[in-house]
Order: sequence, then structure tokens, then C-alpha cells
Amino acid sequence: MTLLVKDVNLARNRECRCAFLFENIIKLTATGLGSGYSPLAPGTAGTLVGIPLFLILSKLPWPWYMATLVTISLVAVYICGEAEKIFKAKDSQKIVLDEIVGLQFALSLASPTLPHIIAGFVLFRFFDIVKIFPARICERLPGGAGVMADDMVAGIYANILLLSAIRFINL
Repeated sequence: MTLLVKDVNLARNRECRCAFLFENIIKLTATGLGSGYSPLAPGTAGTLVGIPLFLILSKLPWPWYMATLVTISLVAVYICGEAEKIFKAKDSQKIVLDEIVGLQFALSLASPTLPHIIAGFVLFRFFDIVKIFPARICERLPGGAGVMADDMVAGIYANILLLSAIRFINL
């Protein structure tokens, strides 16, 4: 009987450790390595964290970039949904993974030059704050989809303007 009680306690300890580890991985990822805890403009801080990711992803051929972006987006929807549960808030300001992924949409197909990154960053932040149709509606989606969708829309709008600027004014 004592052996059985020890086995049950050991299993509970493992469950607790796994749950603790899972929660911390979700928090670390959702907050953009902690940038979401910034007291000033956590969304902007999170977007800055997206720049190194873009520099890494930009080395991929564009079909692989897009496939990776879709995969990251799907994983991010799950992570953001779990983070909402952990933070007990709908689209908590601490959750900045949506900004990190949104910036990847904004910079898609742009070369990794300083002018492109700065312009993409500024355009993305503008569209993320202003929330042009249908971004505001997308925020109403449940769970992680609602967290992610408006930033993906903002990233797409920013990308259209960025690529137009690159093409027509040689940015």
C-alpha cells in the first residue's frame, strides 16, 4: 500500500512539474521572451523582438518562408489561446506573440535591409493600432484566433504598402 501511495505522489509531482514547465514555456513564448512585461508600449517592445526572427526567416526561399509563417501562425494561435487562460484576460497586453508574427507578415517578400525593416515596423505598428477593417472584427474571434487575426490583418496591410513603396518609390 505504501508503494502505491508513493507512486501516486510521484505521478502528481511529475504532473505538477510538467504543468509548471508548460505554463512557463507558454508565458515565455507568448510574452516574446518577456518583452510583453514592458511597462511602456509592450506591443512595440514585442514587435522589436520580431526583427531578429525576420532576419533568420528572410534567409529562406520565399515558399519556405511562407510555409514557415503559416506554421508559426497556427502554433501562435494555440499559444496565445493558452496564454489568455494563464493571464485570465482576453488579449492581455502581456501577450505579444501576435505582434511578433504580425511583423513577419508585414515584412514578407521584403529584403532584410534597414530601410525595409524600419518602414515595415512603422507601417505594421500603425495598422495594428488603427485597426482598419476587418481587423477590429477579427479581434472578436474566440481564443488565440482573436488575439492573432487582427495582427495578421495589420501585417498584410503593412506588407501591401511596404511592397508598393519598394516597387514604386525604390525604398
